[in-house]
Amino acid sequence: MTEGLDRSHRPAPGNDTTPAVGAASVPLCFILDEAPSTRSFLSLVMHGVGIETEELADPTGFRQALQRRAPDLVFLDVGLDSAEVIELVASLGRRGYRGHVQLISTRGAAVMEHVRSIGQQHGVEMLPPLKKPFDANAIVAIIQALKLGHAQPRAARVTLREALANGWIEFWHQPKIDLRRKQLAGVEAFARCRHPELGVLLPAAFMPEAAEADLTTLSELAIASVIAGSERLSRLGINLRFAVNMPVGVLVKLSIPDLVHKHCAQLHEWPGLIIGVAEEQIVTDLALATELTRQLAHVDVKLAIDNFGRGYSSLARLKALPFAELKLDPTFVADCGVDPINAPLCKTVIDLAHNFGSLAVAIGIEKATDALALTSMGCDIGQGFLLGQPMPEDRFISLLRQRAAGQGRALAANG
Repeated sequence: MTEGLDRSHRPAPGNDTTPAVGAASVPLCFILDEAPSTRSFLSLVMHGVGIETEELADPTGFRQALQRRAPDLVFLDVGLDSAEVIELVASLGRRGYRGHVQLISTRGAAVMEHVRSIGQQHGVEMLPPLKKPFDANAIVAIIQALKLGHAQPRAARVTLREALANGWIEFWHQPKIDLRRKQLAGVEAFARCRHPELGVLLPAAFMPEAAEADLTTLSELAIASVIAGSERLSRLGINLRFAVNMPVGVLVKLSIPDLVHKHCAQLHEWPGLIIGVAEEQIVTDLALATELTRQLAHVDVKLAIDNFGRGYSSLARLKALPFAELKLDPTFVADCGVDPINAPLCKTVIDLAHNFGSLAVAIGIEKATDALALTSMGCDIGQGFLLGQPMPEDRFISLLRQRAAGQGRALAANG
């Protein structure tokens, strides 16, 4: 599962540049854009599909990066000075670069097509220009067309019992982002099955019709995994609360405190855990939720309602709610920035969460307009394609290290 963080084996580009595309190492993308938000967004999407990135803010940094290693893909912002971008594209041609270049810009199509044509004249593989703003789906479509990153999961089915018995289960990390501060606020772990022949399979391929005993084993494995992951992050100086989902029936049967004590070496340093339960399984038995909250408090485990929204009417009249988070149903989040029905629904659920002292979490954010609308509504945390897909743990850690290194360089430059 692990992919080494050291990419020094990748050859530096020159006149006889070895083609990077199709190489056995992890694909690499250079992102040259003076806007940090664009670089960050593209990196999150790239890491989510298994592509390493290097974020670059100016042409000088881009040229220096080219001396170190050759990318498979380059995203170039065509800013106000298109002559500088033209020279960069031409220099790629002179180096014999055999990857692809994706132009992005807020400028008109004519300018980008002009830069593209010059790149083609120099023998560079220039992709059709992409106008800003763009969403994550557009980026993923480009990656898939180039056959970079993780292969698309194939239509296949295995049983959860088979996956557990063979040790194929692993847990991928998805960032939870503080929408107001634009900072990492937590991590949610999702099960994946890494089949030796079929590749990485999503839950739809191994979770349907799973027996409760196997779901219980999976949940135990998830808790052990996130505690270990939390401790690995703490050694890097990063303390983040993890979240996992499990059925209420499994949650009731498991002794969560015993599992925490068993796997957590330093309980006093542990940032805690959030367990999400489906709305339809818990809103009809809030007495159970209250009791579970009481039992789990001493090990800093809290509950959340997953896919919340349809049960609003049954909770709105209450005076207290034993949940740390209310996670908005993705069907309400989709297009909430423009949909006249979804927008007020999201605002109502967000206000309800705050009335109970809970955090409002929007899951399934795919568009920048929705993220902006949710932020203006007061939503606390966001998850989704726009903010980062689930990714292998080593990829997630690589992203954190890259962010830390970038912040260090920025502080040094400003100091």
